Amino acid sequence: MTVLLFLVMSYQYFGPDNHEIAGTVMFVLFILHHLMNLSWYKNLGKGKYSSNRIFQLVVDGLLFLDMIGLMVSGIGMSRYVFRFLDLNMSQHLARNLHMVTSHGGFLLMGLHIGLHYGMILGMMRKAFHITQKSTSRTWILRMLAVAVSGYGIYALIKRNFISYMLLRVQFAFFDYGEPPIFYEWDLFAMMCFMIFIGYYLQKLMLSMKRR
Repeated sequence: MTVLLFLVMSYQYFGPDNHEIAGTVMFVLFILHHLMNLSWYKNLGKGKYSSNRIFQLVVDGLLFLDMIGLMVSGIGMSRYVFRFLDLNMSQHLARNLHMVTSHGGFLLMGLHIGLHYGMILGMMRKAFHITQKSTSRTWILRMLAVAVSGYGIYALIKRNFISYMLLRVQFAFFDYGEPPIFYEWDLFAMMCFMIFIGYYLQKLMLSMKRR
């Protein structure tokens, strides 16, 4: 879903038809993702709610609502995949909702990944058979993460993400002449920044809980 999110955010390079196809596949994966994690819903009423668990629940809940809004608005504006439905949805409402949910969802996805990044790191260590800790490797990766995340803050401002989320700008500007690598790099840096925020906020809350 994250890879597809990069594709649907790159509308200017893939065109409206591929944009809708990628969005549809992402919607199907979104449904499958929740079906595969039904146990998470079953356990919502169990156990204590720490600050970390509440934070995760808020992020996941906002992401869920955002994705629903993204899909509904996308279907409402569809000219290819869902054209046969003819929902008669206000195009102004659909466009504004799509603008908010696409940019907000991208950032929320980064937070969501950040909250599960410890598990992802464990999977990567296992995949690459990394069993011993390395202080130098850890600090190199941390400095790299800080550098990329720092650029991600600049990219957020440069790409007007906040303005789009708050509907200060109601029409997305696409530079069709910009090389794709520059745009994708900015998206990657912004995603890394949100992962960084999610991961270290969680570590902070867990540290405060232990103390």
